[in-house]
Amino acid sequence: MQDVIVASIGLVVGGAIGFFIDRMRQGAAYQRRDEIIQQAEKEAENLKKSEELAAKEALLKRREEMEAGINENREKLRDDERKLDKREAAVEERAADFQKRERMLETTQTKLAERTKAIDNKEKELDRILKEEQEQLYSISGLDKDAAKELLLERLGRDLSNETGALIMKHEADIKEQCDQMSREIIGMSVQRCASRYTSEMTVSTVDIPSDEMKGRIIGREGRNIRTFEKVTGVDVIVDDTPGVVIVSAFDKVRREVGRLSLVKLIQDGRIHPTRIEEIVEETQKEMDDHIRQLGKEACQEANVLGLHEKLVFLMGRLHFRTSYSQNVLQHSIEVGHLTQLLAEQFGLDGTLARRCGFLHDIGKAADHEMEGGHPAVGAELLKRYNEGPEVVHAAAGHHDDIRPEYIYTVLVATADAISASRPGARRETLDRYVRRLEELEALACGFPGVEQSYAVQAGREIRVIVDSREVNDRVAAKMSKDIATAIEQSLTYPGEIRVTVLRETKAVEYAR
Repeated sequence: MQDVIVASIGLVVGGAIGFFIDRMRQGAAYQRRDEIIQQAEKEAENLKKSEELAAKEALLKRREEMEAGINENREKLRDDERKLDKREAAVEERAADFQKRERMLETTQTKLAERTKAIDNKEKELDRILKEEQEQLYSISGLDKDAAKELLLERLGRDLSNETGALIMKHEADIKEQCDQMSREIIGMSVQRCASRYTSEMTVSTVDIPSDEMKGRIIGREGRNIRTFEKVTGVDVIVDDTPGVVIVSAFDKVRREVGRLSLVKLIQDGRIHPTRIEEIVEETQKEMDDHIRQLGKEACQEANVLGLHEKLVFLMGRLHFRTSYSQNVLQHSIEVGHLTQLLAEQFGLDGTLARRCGFLHDIGKAADHEMEGGHPAVGAELLKRYNEGPEVVHAAAGHHDDIRPEYIYTVLVATADAISASRPGARRETLDRYVRRLEELEALACGFPGVEQSYAVQAGREIRVIVDSREVNDRVAAKMSKDIATAIEQSLTYPGEIRVTVLRETKAVEYAR
């Protein structure tokens, strides 16, 4: 019984304690809830205040920007007002000026009207006085009006005739003097621009050297370097007292250019001896062949002539170094091609074929030294060999009227050739004769037995003949120089004297392997 009571009391006490603990827990939770709510309210209040502050700052910034824009617009408006004020003032000033000028013009017109009226009155008075004087003159002289007029005109005519004759004679003398002066100026200018400069351009080239010590190396021991160079190139090397320059002279432009380029390479290389000279010259000649081939291709493109054989292209490139009466033959060929096309199109013919005929008409000049015959026959043979059409072949053969024309294109090529050759300043006969004389000089020397090569140098004042040492000995070489000089005297016409030099050299070459 007691245990039951104790247990009951324990249950009551435990329930009371549990109830108390539960009440305490609920109070703490409510207290925590209140704290969270208060904290949230504080944060919300702070956030609200910060948002209001940010909004106020943004509003303030926007207001400042708007005020700045308004101020800027006000300043622009003030500038526009000032400009308008200035324009208005200028317009008013101009209007005042116009009014002033208008008043001055009205005043001037009034004065002119008054002056015109006065002049009219004076003219009337003058006419009246002249009429009275004429009547008095008629009464004094006893002549009527027609007779006096005729006498006056006759006297005036005699005076005018005398004065006119004097003026004509004076002007004729002035014009003659001016014509003489102009003709002298034109001739002098032509000589200055054409003759002296062209001769220098066609016969010599200059090579710059780093120092005068290089001249001795070019000459070599006992002159062996310069002799070898002149032998293998066929040019004349002039080493004189001119500082920093060596002159390469030859009438053949290809040989002269090969010599100039070879000498430049030797100076740059520094190794100057006979073997190296031969190697450099051989290399330069190959480069010159490539350059000639490129010139031919460029000329074909400029003339718009396509499909040529490579040999024909090379021969056309050689014409760049050929002149006819001082006219460049390659440029002449291009010009004749275009002229022939224009003429053919005027007659309703094939312009492309005509241009081809005109472009190739002088190709024989690039090989006339290698084949027998004149350049028309040589050119026709070459064109026929490389499968050109009959019109092209016939134009090359007959453009100098050597044969009877069978195609109209031959006549057009001859016409275009004459136009290109006869235009002012195109050709000069003197230089062509000079080059022809040099070629005849070389050909005459090559006609002797045992001669390998011959070169005309020193502007035709010297002919150098290179002979085969196995066929010609020293005594025969001495006799050959005399025979060549005699043949030149009997066959050629030339100014001054020509020096004949026969060169005989024996050279042995072997390779160590």
